[in-house]
Amino acid sequence: MSAVFNNATLSAVIGHGKSYSETLQSVMLHQPQLNRMEQYWAAWYSYMDNDVLATGLMFFVLHEFMYFFRCLPWAIIDQIPFFRRYKLQPTKIPSAKEQWYCLKSVLLSHFLVEAIPIWTFHPMCQKLGISVSVPFPTLKTMALQISLFFILEDTWHYWAHRLFHYGIFYKYIHKQHHRYAAPFGLAAEYAHPVETLSLGFGTVGMPILYVLYTGNLHLFTLCLWITLRLFQAVDSHSGYDFPWSLNKFLPFWAGAEHHDLHHHYFIGNYASSFRWWDYSLDTEAGPEAKAEREERMKRKAEEKAKKAN
Repeated sequence: MSAVFNNATLSAVIGHGKSYSETLQSVMLHQPQLNRMEQYWAAWYSYMDNDVLATGLMFFVLHEFMYFFRCLPWAIIDQIPFFRRYKLQPTKIPSAKEQWYCLKSVLLSHFLVEAIPIWTFHPMCQKLGISVSVPFPTLKTMALQISLFFILEDTWHYWAHRLFHYGIFYKYIHKQHHRYAAPFGLAAEYAHPVETLSLGFGTVGMPILYVLYTGNLHLFTLCLWITLRLFQAVDSHSGYDFPWSLNKFLPFWAGAEHHDLHHHYFIGNYASSFRWWDYSLDTEAGPEAKAEREERMKRKAEEKAKKAN
């Protein structure tokens, strides 16, 4: 019996063996106080009557749909000359051959690398205490948790990504992701399996550590977080910086302009979502950042010379 309802009697009343539509109608009839999303969620788990299968299938479809749904607009924009004015590297438009090669590689990674952890996720949820029941947490609770996940993931990503730029880690692992010096949306998850799992820990591992510490996390919150993280990853690889891009309103947000410099110069700008780690640790990429570093070094050398005299 599904754990979507804490009440066993209610679960029995909702029943199983019906079509999804019939199950949804039953949920709406017996649980009118739930909002529409909660009703669809409860109907899904009740209809499947197998939480392991329900979570695994939902997570896999969510990941595939949200990733490629967010990639599609960028693939279309790449074919429209009007948008070249917003392209960060306007002379480097990905060819159909490059897009197709990347698509095949990403799909292969999704099915061979990411699918297995996704399908084994529900048993882990049960052990960790990640809830699937309705109703969902409040919007405030989910917003605060997701904000924290963005900060924690960004920290993990900065240090793990920076490590991947050293020696053998870059040569044998991270170099694959840098195949494209001018990134495009689909390239967000084009990476070596070791990198996919390592950097992916920031997305999944941080919520796991959070629930281990607090004992309070809902699977729906995790779904929202993963969706937003996918959107962020795809957008940062899009290669476009618009006047309405988020970094124009939130100066600490990284965005495509920040990550495009990383791909262009192959070094610096290691963080995923925010700019503060690269700013604080002086690892910003690009000629302007380089010029500022050289100017600071020059001033320090001059001050040191004056003190010596």
